[in-house]
Amino acid sequence: MEPLAPRRIGARTFDFEKQVAVMAVVNRTPDSFYDKGATFALDRAVAAALQAAEDGADWVDIGGVPFGRGPVVAVEEEIARVVPVVEGVAAASGVVISVDTANAEVARRAIAAGAAVINDTSGLWDEDMAGVIAESDATLVLTHSIGPPRSEKPKPQYGDVVAEVAAFLQERADRALAAGVPRERLVVDPGHDLNKNTLHTLELTRRLDEIVALGYPTLVAVSNKDFVGESIDREQGQRLEGSLAAAVVCIMKGARIVRMHDVPASVAAVRMTEAILGLRQPAYLRHNV
Repeated sequence: MEPLAPRRIGARTFDFEKQVAVMAVVNRTPDSFYDKGATFALDRAVAAALQAAEDGADWVDIGGVPFGRGPVVAVEEEIARVVPVVEGVAAASGVVISVDTANAEVARRAIAAGAAVINDTSGLWDEDMAGVIAESDATLVLTHSIGPPRSEKPKPQYGDVVAEVAAFLQERADRALAAGVPRERLVVDPGHDLNKNTLHTLELTRRLDEIVALGYPTLVAVSNKDFVGESIDREQGQRLEGSLAAAVVCIMKGARIVRMHDVPASVAAVRMTEAILGLRQPAYLRHNV
């Protein structure tokens, strides 16, 4: 596998051969599974994003529509939710701004407002998305999921979940490349828990190196997911330790971007993992020196 070349994302350069990026989550939605609308107000959403950057997040991922099934959110409403947050954060910080959307027009407007990454958890369900990215300088995250956004999905069934997810991501990457998106602006995400049960997601985590072998930086969104809760019998809000363990294992398997809710704890875990792997030097050396 060819080494990953350093790449410019927003105002920053990342060398994913030598570092791991922490992506914070900011949901401007009234029905987020995690924060239950705590950052739905515009000022709270902007403040949360800026605090995440202050706490060490490399990226902030702003979403206006939850992934799970639910009522349709009109495009203009989604734009009204996310674009002012992007503008507010871009005016105050150099943190990389990502927008979690499956809609090409939302992506277009977010990029114009200052977003450097589009996190498409639908895996190019909108056939215009790749073209929008190709016409910009933005990075595209391609995620494995099944069916149209916000719809009721069939019970997940796979023969070999890792092989099928890898094939899906390769096909979507090929589609993006054909549309003109440069390879160096693609990231892949196997979609932990998205149309997968806990056993599927644990298998993906154990064999994440097979996703990494596709040759793109791999993003994992493991924070507070149901596979964590079911694995260690913890309800929502009590899954931090399990989420950190999952993130560390994913990094050991080659993930280079981790999407997390609790930023200070995640940054500490990621930086420690980087040090163990020899990707970064300790902050200082005093013990027995």
